[in-house]
Amino acid sequence: MSGAGGGLARLMRGETQIDFQRWWVRGLVFSAVLLVASLGSLLTRGLNLGIDFKGGVSFELPAPGVSVAAARDALAGIGQAGAKIQVVGDGTLRVQGPTESPEKSAETRQVLADLAGVNPSEVNVSEVGPSWGDEITRSAVRALVIFLVAILVYLSLRLEWPMALGALAAVTHDVLVSVGVYSIFQFELTPATVIAFLTILGYSIYDTIVVFDKVKENEGRVGLSGRMTYTEMVSLSMNQVMPRSLNTTITSIMPVISILVVGSWWLGAVTLQEFGLALFVGLLAGAYSSIFVAAPTLVAIKERQQRYRSIRERVLASRTSSRGPVEEETPATPEAASAAARASSSPGRPAGASAVTYSGAIPPRPRKKGKRR
Repeated sequence: MSGAGGGLARLMRGETQIDFQRWWVRGLVFSAVLLVASLGSLLTRGLNLGIDFKGGVSFELPAPGVSVAAARDALAGIGQAGAKIQVVGDGTLRVQGPTESPEKSAETRQVLADLAGVNPSEVNVSEVGPSWGDEITRSAVRALVIFLVAILVYLSLRLEWPMALGALAAVTHDVLVSVGVYSIFQFELTPATVIAFLTILGYSIYDTIVVFDKVKENEGRVGLSGRMTYTEMVSLSMNQVMPRSLNTTITSIMPVISILVVGSWWLGAVTLQEFGLALFVGLLAGAYSSIFVAAPTLVAIKERQQRYRSIRERVLASRTSSRGPVEEETPATPEAASAAARASSSPGRPAGASAVTYSGAIPPRPRKKGKRR
Protein backbone atom coordinates (compact mmCIF):
# COMPACT_ATOMS: atom_id res chain seq x y z
CA MET A 1 0.00 0.00 0.00
CA SER A 2 2.85 2.37 0.85
CA GLY A 3 4.48 1.58 -2.50
CA ALA A 4 1.28 2.47 -4.33
CA GLY A 5 0.98 5.69 -2.32
CA GLY A 6 4.60 6.58 -3.04
CA GLY A 7 4.10 5.92 -6.74
CA LEU A 8 1.03 8.16 -6.79
CA ALA A 9 2.95 10.89 -4.95
CA ARG A 10 5.79 10.71 -7.48
CA LEU A 11 3.26 10.80 -10.30
CA MET A 12 1.63 13.95 -8.94
CA ARG A 13 5.07 15.58 -8.55
CA GLY A 14 6.10 14.68 -12.09
CA GLU A 15 8.95 12.45 -10.90
CA THR A 16 7.97 9.33 -12.82
CA GLN A 17 10.01 7.67 -15.57
CA ILE A 18 7.30 6.07 -17.70
CA ASP A 19 8.52 4.79 -21.05
CA PHE A 20 5.83 6.42 -23.20
CA GLN A 21 7.50 5.23 -26.38
CA ARG A 22 6.43 1.69 -25.53
CA TRP A 23 2.95 2.74 -24.39
CA TRP A 24 2.38 4.83 -27.52
CA VAL A 25 2.49 1.69 -29.65
CA ARG A 26 -0.16 0.02 -27.49
CA GLY A 27 -2.23 3.20 -27.40
CA LEU A 28 -2.23 3.55 -31.17
CA VAL A 29 -3.35 -0.07 -31.54
CA PHE A 30 -6.16 0.55 -29.06
CA SER A 31 -7.16 3.75 -30.88
CA ALA A 32 -7.22 1.89 -34.19
CA VAL A 33 -9.57 -0.70 -32.68
CA LEU A 34 -11.83 2.07 -31.34
CA LEU A 35 -11.93 3.87 -34.68
CA VAL A 36 -12.70 0.69 -36.63
CA ALA A 37 -15.50 -0.19 -34.20
CA SER A 38 -16.90 3.35 -34.34
CA LEU A 39 -16.86 3.60 -38.11
CA GLY A 40 -18.27 0.08 -38.45
CA SER A 41 -21.16 0.90 -36.11
CA LEU A 42 -21.85 4.20 -37.86
CA LEU A 43 -22.02 2.48 -41.25
CA THR A 44 -24.14 -0.48 -40.12
CA ARG A 45 -26.29 0.78 -37.23
CA GLY A 46 -26.19 4.54 -37.65
CA LEU A 47 -27.20 6.98 -34.91
CA ASN A 48 -30.26 7.01 -32.72
CA LEU A 49 -31.51 10.43 -33.75
CA GLY A 50 -33.86 12.28 -31.42
CA ILE A 51 -37.14 13.83 -32.41
CA ASP A 52 -35.44 17.15 -33.12
CA PHE A 53 -33.50 15.56 -35.99
CA LYS A 54 -35.99 13.15 -37.55
CA GLY A 55 -39.20 14.98 -36.69
CA GLY A 56 -42.24 13.76 -34.78
CA VAL A 57 -44.76 14.65 -32.09
CA SER A 58 -44.25 15.00 -28.35
CA PHE A 59 -46.85 14.73 -25.55
CA GLU A 60 -46.17 16.05 -22.04
CA LEU A 61 -48.56 15.97 -19.09
CA PRO A 62 -48.43 15.90 -15.28
CA ALA A 63 -48.72 12.25 -14.25
CA PRO A 64 -47.38 11.68 -10.73
CA GLY A 65 -47.31 8.02 -9.84
CA VAL A 66 -47.65 6.79 -13.44
CA SER A 67 -44.82 4.47 -14.45
CA VAL A 68 -43.30 3.98 -17.88
CA ALA A 69 -44.62 0.41 -18.01
CA ALA A 70 -48.19 1.54 -17.27
CA ALA A 71 -48.01 4.20 -19.96
CA ARG A 72 -46.68 1.70 -22.49
CA ASP A 73 -49.49 -0.74 -21.71
CA ALA A 74 -52.08 2.01 -22.19
CA LEU A 75 -50.58 3.11 -25.51
CA ALA A 76 -50.31 -0.47 -26.76
CA GLY A 77 -54.09 -0.52 -27.20
CA ILE A 78 -53.85 2.16 -29.90
CA GLY A 79 -50.69 0.82 -31.56
CA GLN A 80 -48.21 3.19 -29.87
CA ALA A 81 -46.28 0.68 -27.77
CA GLY A 82 -43.04 1.57 -29.58
CA ALA A 83 -43.14 5.24 -28.59
CA LYS A 84 -40.36 6.73 -26.47
CA ILE A 85 -41.71 7.18 -22.95
CA GLN A 86 -39.92 9.03 -20.14
CA VAL A 87 -40.75 10.31 -16.68
CA VAL A 88 -38.94 13.63 -16.29
CA GLY A 89 -38.78 16.15 -13.52
CA ASP A 90 -41.37 15.89 -10.75
CA GLY A 91 -43.78 13.33 -12.23
CA THR A 92 -44.02 14.73 -15.77
CA LEU A 93 -44.74 12.08 -18.40
CA ARG A 94 -43.21 12.61 -21.86
CA VAL A 95 -44.17 10.51 -24.86
CA GLN A 96 -42.46 10.97 -28.23
CA GLY A 97 -43.29 9.27 -31.47
CA PRO A 98 -43.53 9.77 -35.23
CA THR A 99 -45.75 12.40 -36.78
CA GLU A 100 -49.42 11.41 -36.61
CA SER A 101 -52.65 12.47 -38.24
CA PRO A 102 -54.82 14.93 -36.27
CA GLU A 103 -57.28 12.14 -35.43
CA LYS A 104 -54.54 9.80 -34.19
CA SER A 105 -52.92 12.58 -32.19
CA ALA A 106 -56.26 13.40 -30.50
CA GLU A 107 -56.73 9.72 -29.64
CA THR A 108 -53.26 9.49 -28.07
CA ARG A 109 -53.94 12.65 -26.13
CA GLN A 110 -57.18 11.26 -24.73
CA VAL A 111 -55.57 7.95 -23.71
CA LEU A 112 -52.79 9.72 -21.84
CA ALA A 113 -55.26 12.06 -20.11
CA ASP A 114 -57.37 9.11 -18.97
CA LEU A 115 -54.25 7.31 -17.70
CA ALA A 116 -53.12 10.28 -15.60
CA GLY A 117 -56.65 11.31 -14.56
CA VAL A 118 -56.32 14.83 -15.97
CA ASN A 119 -58.21 16.93 -18.49
CA PRO A 120 -57.05 16.49 -22.13
CA SER A 121 -56.32 20.22 -22.26
CA GLU A 122 -53.51 19.64 -19.73
CA VAL A 123 -51.70 17.41 -22.23
CA ASN A 124 -49.19 19.60 -24.09
CA VAL A 125 -48.74 18.49 -27.71
CA SER A 126 -45.88 19.80 -29.84
CA GLU A 127 -44.78 18.78 -33.31
CA VAL A 128 -41.21 19.13 -34.57
CA GLY A 129 -40.33 18.96 -38.23
CA PRO A 130 -37.11 17.31 -39.48
CA SER A 131 -36.03 20.56 -41.16
CA TRP A 132 -35.08 22.06 -37.79
CA GLY A 133 -32.83 19.09 -37.05
CA ASP A 134 -31.23 19.43 -40.48
CA GLU A 135 -30.46 23.07 -39.75
CA ILE A 136 -28.84 22.09 -36.44
CA THR A 137 -26.73 19.48 -38.22
CA ARG A 138 -25.55 21.94 -40.88
CA SER A 139 -24.71 24.53 -38.22
CA ALA A 140 -22.76 21.96 -36.18
CA VAL A 141 -20.76 20.78 -39.19
CA ARG A 142 -20.02 24.37 -40.19
CA ALA A 143 -18.88 25.21 -36.66
CA LEU A 144 -16.68 22.10 -36.59
CA VAL A 145 -14.95 22.97 -39.85
CA ILE A 146 -14.31 26.56 -38.74
CA PHE A 147 -12.99 25.27 -35.41
CA LEU A 148 -10.54 22.86 -37.05
CA VAL A 149 -9.24 25.54 -39.43
CA ALA A 150 -8.76 27.92 -36.52
CA ILE A 151 -6.81 25.22 -34.67
CA LEU A 152 -4.44 24.73 -37.60
CA VAL A 153 -3.80 28.45 -37.97
CA TYR A 154 -3.40 29.20 -34.27
CA LEU A 155 -1.13 26.28 -33.39
CA SER A 156 0.98 26.78 -36.50
CA LEU A 157 1.62 30.37 -35.40
CA ARG A 158 1.78 29.74 -31.65
CA LEU A 159 3.87 26.56 -31.79
CA GLU A 160 4.62 24.89 -35.15
CA TRP A 161 2.81 23.04 -37.91
CA PRO A 162 3.71 19.46 -36.78
CA MET A 163 2.08 20.22 -33.45
CA ALA A 164 -0.96 21.60 -35.26
CA LEU A 165 -1.27 18.34 -37.19
CA GLY A 166 -0.92 16.35 -33.95
CA ALA A 167 -3.69 18.39 -32.32
CA LEU A 168 -5.88 17.98 -35.42
CA ALA A 169 -5.39 14.21 -35.29
CA ALA A 170 -6.38 14.19 -31.60
CA VAL A 171 -9.54 16.25 -32.20
CA THR A 172 -10.60 14.07 -35.12
CA HIS A 173 -10.01 10.99 -32.96
CA ASP A 174 -12.17 12.46 -30.16
CA VAL A 175 -15.08 13.29 -32.47
CA LEU A 176 -15.12 9.86 -34.15
CA VAL A 177 -14.78 7.93 -30.90
CA SER A 178 -17.45 10.00 -29.10
CA VAL A 179 -19.94 9.66 -31.95
CA GLY A 180 -19.02 5.98 -32.24
CA VAL A 181 -19.86 5.38 -28.57
CA TYR A 182 -23.31 6.90 -29.18
CA SER A 183 -23.76 4.65 -32.19
CA ILE A 184 -22.56 1.45 -30.47
CA PHE A 185 -24.76 1.90 -27.38
CA GLN A 186 -27.56 3.63 -29.33
CA PHE A 187 -27.71 6.64 -27.03
CA GLU A 188 -30.13 9.24 -28.32
CA LEU A 189 -28.55 12.11 -30.23
CA THR A 190 -30.16 15.44 -29.36
CA PRO A 191 -29.26 19.13 -29.83
CA ALA A 192 -27.85 19.08 -26.27
CA THR A 193 -25.53 16.26 -27.34
CA VAL A 194 -24.29 18.25 -30.33
CA ILE A 195 -23.59 21.26 -28.11
CA ALA A 196 -21.67 19.02 -25.70
CA PHE A 197 -19.60 17.59 -28.56
CA LEU A 198 -18.60 21.09 -29.65
CA THR A 199 -17.78 21.95 -26.03
CA ILE A 200 -15.39 19.04 -25.52
CA LEU A 201 -13.36 20.03 -28.57
CA GLY A 202 -12.17 23.08 -26.69
CA TYR A 203 -11.09 20.93 -23.75
CA SER A 204 -9.29 18.48 -26.01
CA ILE A 205 -7.32 21.29 -27.63
CA TYR A 206 -6.48 22.81 -24.24
CA ASP A 207 -5.10 19.54 -22.90
CA THR A 208 -3.07 19.02 -26.08
CA ILE A 209 -1.62 22.54 -25.91
CA VAL A 210 -0.56 21.91 -22.29
CA VAL A 211 1.41 18.87 -23.44
CA PHE A 212 2.92 20.56 -26.49
CA ASP A 213 3.91 23.66 -24.55
CA LYS A 214 6.09 21.51 -22.29
CA VAL A 215 7.53 19.76 -25.34
CA LYS A 216 8.39 23.15 -26.87
CA GLU A 217 10.06 24.17 -23.61
CA ASN A 218 12.25 21.05 -23.57
CA GLU A 219 12.99 21.05 -27.29
CA GLY A 220 16.32 22.80 -26.73
CA ARG A 221 17.63 19.76 -24.85
CA VAL A 222 17.67 17.73 -28.05
CA GLY A 223 21.04 18.03 -29.76
CA LEU A 224 22.59 20.35 -27.16
CA SER A 225 23.08 17.65 -24.55
CA GLY A 226 23.92 14.98 -27.12
CA ARG A 227 22.28 12.37 -24.89
CA MET A 228 18.62 12.49 -25.90
CA THR A 229 16.60 11.88 -29.06
CA TYR A 230 13.43 13.78 -29.89
CA THR A 231 11.29 10.78 -28.95
CA GLU A 232 12.97 10.52 -25.54
CA MET A 233 12.54 14.25 -24.99
CA VAL A 234 8.79 14.03 -25.67
CA SER A 235 8.54 11.05 -23.30
CA LEU A 236 10.35 13.10 -20.64
CA SER A 237 7.97 16.01 -21.24
CA MET A 238 4.98 13.70 -20.85
CA ASN A 239 6.27 12.58 -17.45
CA GLN A 240 6.73 16.18 -16.38
CA VAL A 241 3.32 17.40 -17.55
CA MET A 242 1.37 14.35 -16.32
CA PRO A 243 0.35 15.91 -12.94
CA ARG A 244 -1.17 18.96 -14.62
CA SER A 245 -2.97 16.87 -17.21
CA LEU A 246 -4.37 14.50 -14.59
CA ASN A 247 -5.50 17.31 -12.30
CA THR A 248 -7.19 19.10 -15.21
CA THR A 249 -9.03 15.94 -16.26
CA ILE A 250 -10.14 15.03 -12.72
CA THR A 251 -11.40 18.53 -11.90
CA SER A 252 -13.29 18.61 -15.21
CA ILE A 253 -14.92 15.20 -14.84
CA MET A 254 -16.09 15.65 -11.24
CA PRO A 255 -18.73 18.32 -12.07
CA VAL A 256 -19.87 16.21 -15.03
CA ILE A 257 -20.39 13.22 -12.73
CA SER A 258 -22.41 15.50 -10.46
CA ILE A 259 -24.57 16.47 -13.43
CA LEU A 260 -25.18 12.83 -14.29
CA VAL A 261 -25.80 11.60 -10.74
CA VAL A 262 -27.61 14.53 -9.12
CA GLY A 263 -29.18 16.30 -12.08
CA SER A 264 -30.17 13.31 -14.17
CA TRP A 265 -30.73 10.31 -11.89
CA TRP A 266 -31.94 12.05 -8.71
CA LEU A 267 -33.75 15.09 -10.13
CA GLY A 268 -34.82 13.46 -13.40
CA ALA A 269 -33.56 16.23 -15.70
CA VAL A 270 -33.20 14.34 -18.98
CA THR A 271 -31.60 17.28 -20.76
CA LEU A 272 -28.79 17.27 -18.20
CA GLN A 273 -28.33 13.54 -18.80
CA GLU A 274 -27.96 14.07 -22.54
CA PHE A 275 -25.49 16.92 -22.03
CA GLY A 276 -23.55 15.28 -19.18
CA LEU A 277 -23.15 11.92 -20.92
CA ALA A 278 -21.64 13.53 -24.02
CA LEU A 279 -19.29 15.60 -21.86
CA PHE A 280 -18.20 12.54 -19.87
CA VAL A 281 -17.37 10.51 -22.98
CA GLY A 282 -15.66 13.46 -24.65
CA LEU A 283 -13.53 14.39 -21.64
CA LEU A 284 -12.18 10.87 -21.33
CA ALA A 285 -11.45 10.73 -25.05
CA GLY A 286 -9.74 14.15 -24.93
CA ALA A 287 -7.47 13.23 -22.02
CA TYR A 288 -6.55 9.97 -23.73
CA SER A 289 -5.90 11.47 -27.18
CA SER A 290 -3.54 14.18 -25.94
CA ILE A 291 -1.19 11.47 -24.65
CA PHE A 292 -1.70 8.56 -27.04
CA VAL A 293 -2.63 10.30 -30.32
CA ALA A 294 -1.30 13.87 -30.42
CA ALA A 295 2.13 13.11 -28.93
CA PRO A 296 3.01 10.06 -31.10
CA THR A 297 1.76 11.89 -34.20
CA LEU A 298 4.14 14.75 -33.41
CA VAL A 299 7.02 12.31 -32.80
CA ALA A 300 6.37 10.50 -36.09
CA ILE A 301 6.54 13.78 -38.03
CA LYS A 302 9.58 15.17 -36.21
CA GLU A 303 11.69 12.01 -36.38
CA ARG A 304 11.40 12.11 -40.18
CA GLN A 305 12.96 15.56 -40.37
CA GLN A 306 16.66 15.60 -41.31
CA ARG A 307 17.79 17.48 -38.22
CA TYR A 308 16.26 15.12 -35.68
CA ARG A 309 17.10 12.04 -37.73
CA SER A 310 20.77 13.06 -37.65
CA ILE A 311 20.61 13.72 -33.91
CA ARG A 312 19.07 10.30 -33.35
CA GLU A 313 21.80 8.56 -35.35
CA ARG A 314 24.51 10.48 -33.48
CA VAL A 315 23.02 9.71 -30.05
CA LEU A 316 22.62 6.02 -30.80
CA ALA A 317 26.16 5.81 -32.21
CA SER A 318 27.54 7.53 -29.12
CA ARG A 319 25.77 5.06 -26.84
CA THR A 320 27.10 2.11 -28.80
CA SER A 321 30.70 3.34 -28.69
CA SER A 322 30.54 4.24 -24.99
CA ARG A 323 29.74 0.65 -24.02
CA GLY A 324 33.12 -0.62 -25.32
CA PRO A 325 34.22 -4.29 -25.60
CA VAL A 326 32.94 -6.69 -23.03
CA GLU A 327 35.76 -7.66 -20.61
CA GLU A 328 36.11 -11.20 -19.33
CA GLU A 329 35.51 -11.76 -15.68
CA THR A 330 38.70 -12.19 -13.61
CA PRO A 331 38.89 -14.75 -10.83
CA ALA A 332 38.68 -13.38 -7.34
CA THR A 333 41.51 -15.46 -5.78
CA PRO A 334 44.90 -16.91 -6.90
CA GLU A 335 43.51 -20.41 -6.38
CA ALA A 336 40.68 -19.63 -8.78
CA ALA A 337 43.20 -18.21 -11.25
CA SER A 338 45.32 -21.36 -11.19
CA ALA A 339 42.20 -23.50 -11.55
CA ALA A 340 41.18 -21.45 -14.55
CA ALA A 341 44.68 -21.84 -16.02
CA ARG A 342 44.52 -25.62 -15.63
CA ALA A 343 41.08 -25.64 -17.24
CA SER A 344 42.35 -23.57 -20.16
CA SER A 345 45.28 -25.94 -20.75
CA SER A 346 43.12 -29.07 -20.62
CA PRO A 347 42.93 -31.16 -23.79
CA GLY A 348 39.15 -30.76 -24.02
CA ARG A 349 39.32 -26.99 -24.24
CA PRO A 350 37.84 -25.61 -27.48
CA ALA A 351 40.33 -24.34 -30.02
CA GLY A 352 40.73 -20.59 -30.23
CA ALA A 353 39.56 -19.93 -26.66
CA SER A 354 41.82 -17.59 -24.71
CA ALA A 355 43.14 -18.42 -21.28
CA VAL A 356 41.86 -16.38 -18.33
CA THR A 357 44.65 -14.66 -16.43
CA TYR A 358 44.51 -13.26 -12.98
CA SER A 359 45.26 -9.58 -12.82
CA GLY A 360 44.38 -8.80 -9.22
CA ALA A 361 46.77 -7.94 -6.38
CA ILE A 362 48.55 -10.96 -4.83
CA PRO A 363 48.24 -11.05 -1.04
CA PRO A 364 51.50 -11.11 0.99
CA ARG A 365 53.08 -14.45 1.98
CA PRO A 366 52.12 -15.43 5.52
CA ARG A 367 54.93 -15.11 8.07
CA LYS A 368 56.45 -18.27 9.56
CA LYS A 369 55.98 -18.87 13.22
CA GLY A 370 59.22 -18.31 15.14
CA LYS A 371 60.49 -20.39 18.05
CA ARG A 372 59.80 -19.12 21.47
CA ARG A 373 62.80 -18.37 23.58
